[in-house]
Amino acid sequence: MIAYIWLGSNLDDPYQQLDRAIQRIQTEDRIKVLRLSSRIETEPYGYIDQPPFVNQVMEIKTDLNCRSLLHLLQEIEDRMGRTREIHWGPRIIDLDILLADDLTIDEPDLQIPHPELPSRFFVLQLLNELIPDHVHQLWEQSIAELYQTFESTGGEPEFSTPKGED
Repeated sequence: MIAYIWLGSNLDDPYQQLDRAIQRIQTEDRIKVLRLSSRIETEPYGYIDQPPFVNQVMEIKTDLNCRSLLHLLQEIEDRMGRTREIHWGPRIIDLDILLADDLTIDEPDLQIPHPELPSRFFVLQLLNELIPDHVHQLWEQSIAELYQTFESTGGEPEFSTPKGED
């Protein structure tokens, strides 16, 4: 299975936290990291009294099923010190499955594609770097078209310029 994982952090040197998460994922025998997007900084969403987030998307190949992959990612979050006290609150690391092949899963604790994917400009921006032509069966548009539509309709981008590109 090819899956796309969103990585986000806004605590304790977020760039270093993403590096740590990538290293931990790379050490898993049943996961091969194929590609990484660039990183972008975004303002917090929901609970806004917190530092900006650093975001990245990872393309992986795995023989794990989605449920097992979710548990593995949650274990990595826990080992890295993730706490879940405030919804949309600050976090040392957040690892979410965005897409997995062309699967659709709708369970209380596992939704694929990620339900917020089409409405998050920065996620579309990062996925557009990796799979611009991908069309999931739930959408009639490619990632590039979703991204361009969001950008051209005046949707308020939830991101700032990437670090060093001001």
